[in-house]
Amino acid sequence: MKYSLSLALALAAIAGAAQADDLRETALQSFKALPSTVPSVSDNPSTPAKVDLGKALFFDPRISASGVFSCYSCHNLTTGGDDNMETSVGHGWQKGPRNSPTVLNAVLNEAQFWDGRAADLKAQAKGPVQAAVEMANTPDIVEATLNSMPAYVEMFAAAFPEDTQNPASFDNMAMALEAFQATLITPAPFDAWLNGDDAAMSDAAKAGFGLFVEKGCSACHSGVNVGGHGYYPFGLIEKPGSEVLPEGDKGRFAITNTVGDEYVFRASPLRNVAVTAPYFHSGKVWDLSIAVEIMAESQLGEQLAPEETAQIVAFLESLTGALPVITLPNLPPETASTPRPTTMIQ
Repeated sequence: MKYSLSLALALAAIAGAAQADDLRETALQSFKALPSTVPSVSDNPSTPAKVDLGKALFFDPRISASGVFSCYSCHNLTTGGDDNMETSVGHGWQKGPRNSPTVLNAVLNEAQFWDGRAADLKAQAKGPVQAAVEMANTPDIVEATLNSMPAYVEMFAAAFPEDTQNPASFDNMAMALEAFQATLITPAPFDAWLNGDDAAMSDAAKAGFGLFVEKGCSACHSGVNVGGHGYYPFGLIEKPGSEVLPEGDKGRFAITNTVGDEYVFRASPLRNVAVTAPYFHSGKVWDLSIAVEIMAESQLGEQLAPEETAQIVAFLESLTGALPVITLPNLPPETASTPRPTTMIQ
């Protein structure tokens, strides 16, 4: 009897291991673990000097017209790489039109912003600096600000030694910011599981991942960033209410002016989604469980059972990663020639 019980337990363990291997094999067909090194970016080779400069610029509010807002203002690295607000507050305390996406792992996205209007992070970096509701600055004033501080002039020269004409330029600012942001990679339990560690994810998370694939969530949210690529209508099966999907924001249509792109948005990357509430481009949903149910109904036509929602949330929580250690920079001091801040709204 003892022998039979031991044999049964051994066979069950073997069957369980085989099932786990099958699930991982399925996962590796559509997903990929985060790279172990900093991802390279096109036309912008990374160097320590460039990363250090980008870090200083990321935290420096003086690249905004008011001297109040930095990249960090909307992309708080201690709270998931976003600002945990419905929509961000910018110059003159104006509210922006969309929820701020996380900067964590953003280098892995196909394109940047909800509508994909920036091809990469160096293009993205220029947008908020010039947006009237965000930093409200101009390239000329940014360059004057940077060149007014000898320490920044030295940092730019070290980061861009090939640029002997104007190293502290607006374009180079964007490239340095991209180089720093490319380091913001957050390996998570899901990555450890993909790499073969069965204990890295809970049973509930594994069950949730199985549902995530079975229900069809992975059709849009796959790849190394579990999303961040491809453009899809929000409300493929059934449009959410106007509060979640504001009628005035037609998404990618504003970029392409193509009727088929009305209410089309880039699939959101889901890494660290459990710590980046509120959700969607409107920022109107604060509960991840509710966000999951809205997506199931509007995109898949699925009515999830409560236990299914809980399991999918458990999987999404396994995407919360560890942030690299970041030491706050000591920023260069301004000088008498540094442009003075303004809070005027043009």
